[in-house]
Amino acid sequence: MLILVIFLLILCALLAYKLYKYSLIILKTEESIEECLDILNERYESISKILEKEVFFDSVEVRQVISDIKLSQDAVYDVAIKMIGEKKTNDNQIKEKS
Repeated sequence: MLILVIFLLILCALLAYKLYKYSLIILKTEESIEECLDILNERYESISKILEKEVFFDSVEVRQVISDIKLSQDAVYDVAIKMIGEKKTNDNQIKEKS
């Protein structure tokens, strides 16, 4: 009986160590994702400011570049939403409606 208790204690210690190790990995990953989202947010705001300006040169190339910038802005937004996950976006939509 004593051997079983010692075995279970060792097993619990090993599992606690692994749990601690994996939790650190998860926390580091979460921190990296938050940093990436901050960068994406800055780029999104920068692109928004550019898109608000009037275009004085009416050529096909300029219009194409503006279209590409708009598509890039949407892509940045989509990446940020996918990284956050649907749960947080639903929470934010509920807060905005209130």
